[in-house]
Amino acid sequence: MLGEKNFGQRQSNLSIVLPAYNEEEIIGKIVQRLRAEYPETEIIVVDDNSKDDTAAMAERAGARVIRHLYNMGNGAAIKTGARHATRETIVFMDADGQHDDRDIHRLVDKVEEGYDLVIGARSADTHASLFRGLGNKLLNLFASVMTGHRILDLTSGFRAVRRGAFSEFLYLLPNGFSYPTTSTMAFLRSGHPVAYVPIKARKRVGKSKINLVRDGMRFLVIVMRITTLFSPMRLFLPLGLLFFSLGLGRYLYFYVQTGQFSNMAGVLFVTSVLIFLIGLISEQITALHYGLSRLQSRKQSDPP
Repeated sequence: MLGEKNFGQRQSNLSIVLPAYNEEEIIGKIVQRLRAEYPETEIIVVDDNSKDDTAAMAERAGARVIRHLYNMGNGAAIKTGARHATRETIVFMDADGQHDDRDIHRLVDKVEEGYDLVIGARSADTHASLFRGLGNKLLNLFASVMTGHRILDLTSGFRAVRRGAFSEFLYLLPNGFSYPTTSTMAFLRSGHPVAYVPIKARKRVGKSKINLVRDGMRFLVIVMRITTLFSPMRLFLPLGLLFFSLGLGRYLYFYVQTGQFSNMAGVLFVTSVLIFLIGLISEQITALHYGLSRLQSRKQSDPP
């Protein structure tokens, strides 16, 4: 472990990005604390067209402030911050006071070990409510099955990334609050090394902008979308096997009862084959799409 003592030597290679919307109550204190703790670090606050003095408070505290002309969403603010960051390692953290800046060096240490994405995994007792904690656990479990990797915290907004690797997936990130879900799934399905660092999250200052039901459904759709984008057969193969098993069961039952073939069994068999073939074609399209995306990303990053 590189440790907190040696962290000061690496501050010049670090950008901290805070997406903010109506956080005037706390943003100035956060930036002041970060500026005092990490004086050589680039601190960027992306003001998502706040209706209060968020931008002014952040600027006064010493942050570089980038303003959106209209409210675009948390994910859009993250993308803006990533595009304007100039350092090799980027730490994203919420601007509502939940995250402890003393944990930053722990995330960056993991990046220095060779990981492309390091996620601050919240302990079970730090979620805003029991219902939200249970929802996160179920979402983590489902995403783990879909990716084939154990995911400890899919939705944590406290994370450190290598700027080059993160830039590959900017086009995938939605503008809403589901950017952590998308980036985690994309990194895992693309073979980028991902690590987790346990953290304690504080109670946020002010009111949360996340709607549990609406955004929970969005997170679930994002998991399905990223799975079909990067590894379609993980979804289509089990689905095809399910329909095949239903068809086989229907056939055996109907044959024992009547001695004849069931038309419904035939429909289920054909459906299972179609699902499998769709998955197979999707797998080939995915490989082609990802290969072209990586090639385009390298061309853009190569010096002229």
